[in-house]
Amino acid sequence: MSKIFRVFPRQTNATPTDDLSAIDRLPHFKEEADYVHISVAFTWDMQKAESLAKEWGSVAPVSMGGPAFNQPGGEFVPGRYLEPGYVITSRGCPNRCWFCSVWKREGPQIRELPITDGWNVHDDNILACSESHIRAVFEMLRRQDHPIDFSGGWEAARLKDWHIELLKTIRLNQVWFAYDTEDDYEPLVRASRMLEQAEISREKKRCYVLIGDPKDTMESADARLRRVWDLGFIPMAMLYRNNQNETTRTWRRFQRCWAMPGIIRAMCTRNEKARM
Repeated sequence: MSKIFRVFPRQTNATPTDDLSAIDRLPHFKEEADYVHISVAFTWDMQKAESLAKEWGSVAPVSMGGPAFNQPGGEFVPGRYLEPGYVITSRGCPNRCWFCSVWKREGPQIRELPITDGWNVHDDNILACSESHIRAVFEMLRRQDHPIDFSGGWEAARLKDWHIELLKTIRLNQVWFAYDTEDDYEPLVRASRMLEQAEISREKKRCYVLIGDPKDTMESADARLRRVWDLGFIPMAMLYRNNQNETTRTWRRFQRCWAMPGIIRAMCTRNEKARM
């Protein structure tokens, strides 16, 4: 079996940390590799990736890939490009959101993949999959010894009662939804009622909230984030970035406040007391 050394321009929570992976620069290591794969998640890391490819060329033949290259992903191999525990059971999304590259990269149709074991489901839009596939994913999740995360996000507009019933069959840690545009709000209201009826606590209900696009204001972003809290979710601000990774210091400071659950709880509970 070929030995592949994987190199990542930057580290995230999902980056593997085994002996055949490296972050950024060439380390001192004794392992010999047959191939080196440079895995690039973000377009703004492309220049660094090209530099790494030249540097790692002294180790073994180098190839580059990843979402930043805007090419469809292949079969999911557990632990290769994502930390063990992460699992991808489908690729693609039928929606055509202006800010999202998934449908451009993967095409407009969902591709259901062979299901491998894991406890953090990182699909692009799992609720767009067929019912048989979703039920098979939950059958796999019930075998896991870990609490289950859905970090890929659930589309509230697609949520059905049988999805809620399936959630009750697993040891749920967190399920993430998304509030990217105003069209997402009413489905999110409906989803919050369904989750509340299922007695799923706020700590397990999370919601990504897109902020900082060219037409956004901090007043509007703050209002959206607080609306999500009022629906019973813990919001998480996701800062919009263009292909050059350009943001402003003010928006970054704002986003950091809405990315730390402890600060979020303090801000929102203080606001609730003020309204009372």
